[in-house]
Amino acid sequence: MSLAPRAVLVHRTTEYEELLARHGTHGQAGFFLSSRGRGIEEVAERHHRARRTLAQVAAAVPLQWRQARVERMDLDRFLFAPEDVVVVVGQDGLVANAAKYLSGQPVIGIDADPGRNPGVLVRHRAGDASRLLTAAASPRCAADELTMVEAVADDTQRLLALNEIYLGPRGHQTARYRIGHNDEAAPGEAQASSGVLVGTGTGATGWLRSLWQERASTLTLPGPADPGLIWFVREAWPSPTTGTSFVEGTLQRAEQLRLVVESDRLVAFGDGIETDALEVTWGQTVRLGVADTTLRLLL
Repeated sequence: MSLAPRAVLVHRTTEYEELLARHGTHGQAGFFLSSRGRGIEEVAERHHRARRTLAQVAAAVPLQWRQARVERMDLDRFLFAPEDVVVVVGQDGLVANAAKYLSGQPVIGIDADPGRNPGVLVRHRAGDASRLLTAAASPRCAADELTMVEAVADDTQRLLALNEIYLGPRGHQTARYRIGHNDEAAPGEAQASSGVLVGTGTGATGWLRSLWQERASTLTLPGPADPGLIWFVREAWPSPTTGTSFVEGTLQRAEQLRLVVESDRLVAFGDGIETDALEVTWGQTVRLGVADTTLRLLL
């Protein structure tokens, strides 16, 4: 007998909860915000709105289903199961935070604060949760298959991301490496930069787009479901031993970018979660390309 689906509700600590944890009481948190020209009432209202949305979604889970909740900071310790239906209640970035830990489970994005979020990934309202959960239980549920990016080190470490992967020094200082396409026999160009960014069409609305605009790149940004990636080197430095001729490009599904580390230690992290990073040292090779895994985001 197969298990009933499990609804996994992903949420994050609100700004109000973080303020209470830091300052102790509502009054002290309010005093702190007032000293910076802000009021506690608006922050508290957004907190209550988020919690009401979470409660409404939880109440919509079918009675015969199992249910679990996981906070954003605990995602790397939570074990998702194949039969899970993942319901992200929050902002667009929270969907990206959860995506790297999934392997094909359907995802429903619920906007916890309509009007403040673009709604690119959190496309639905809490009132739609019951209908969407029922639809997600069907193997033929209508979903976008969003491309993801992966980094794989030569010691088998692997990292997934929905938006982008950053590879460079943990302190965003100077990274030294050789960079080239994986199918080339040459070792690649030696570079010194503040890191390399490789991302998807979903990520092309954020950090990647700012780099693309800043350098007036003529590359075409991919769409979220396009099976391709775009990459940029950040602030490459020309010197007698380092070059700047290979600083941007695109990668199709069968292509990979290869970096050979020439620093004591570099890290790769996805979608801004620096606490869950892949670490590599001198001489190691990292390959970045289109992941076999996609994010199944319900329409």
